[in-house]
Amino acid sequence: MAGLLFDLAGKVAVVTGGNGGIGLGMARGLAAAGAAVVIAGRNEAKSNAAAADLRQSGAKAISVVADVTDKSAVAAMVERTVREFGRIDILVNNAGINIRKPPHSLDIAEWDSVIRTNLTSAFLCSQAVYPAMKAAGGGKIINIGSMMSIFGAGFAPAYAASKGGIVQFTRSCAVAWAGDNIQVNAVLPGWIDTDLTKRARQEIAGLHDKVLARTPAARWGEIADFAGIAVFLSSSASDFVTGTAIPVDGGFSVMG
Repeated sequence: MAGLLFDLAGKVAVVTGGNGGIGLGMARGLAAAGAAVVIAGRNEAKSNAAAADLRQSGAKAISVVADVTDKSAVAAMVERTVREFGRIDILVNNAGINIRKPPHSLDIAEWDSVIRTNLTSAFLCSQAVYPAMKAAGGGKIINIGSMMSIFGAGFAPAYAASKGGIVQFTRSCAVAWAGDNIQVNAVLPGWIDTDLTKRARQEIAGLHDKVLARTPAARWGEIADFAGIAVFLSSSASDFVTGTAIPVDGGFSVMG
């Protein structure tokens, strides 16, 4: 029974920003559970390599070049997925960037870039996959938030605003689409060892040690830590779970 609960055979997943970091960790988990995976991103070479990595493990996978802040590009991504695989069952809205500046130093172009990439893209992609999911009789959407969906950071005001918005957008879609059997949930990563956080450790003095001191698990997260939560939220095991925001942070967010 447990195996069937988490079985994604015959399902099709689109993972934006799935060519590295948390997105790749989730894509690997979905592929291992049997899903066909579409890796969507702007970096063609990196996306091709990620799709090839999944295929080497025996999965069906393709890459699609897409700027998920552009409505027409998102529409083309969805059309390509449906043409290749016939359906869309799972969407992971993972594409994201950060610009680390205090509020008084951030200009409007930088603000707009972060909000468009992290929040507007989730709206565009969710809206675009909705018809296909409804036609399939249901679906699963996973939005990637952050610890900063819960609390702020003086060095990342646009990022924190976008990730707070992700949680409220998640709740709104969960309510709107429950009648269509579409479950929408958010995952809130803690401090994960990725290219983005490597840069953060270079830019923020003492960050590495501060993270370890506050994290009960006493380590930084790894992208493999997101395979399980991706499978759970994409499978029938989570059919009565919607509108949630689940931290995957080693306990960082529960520490005082």
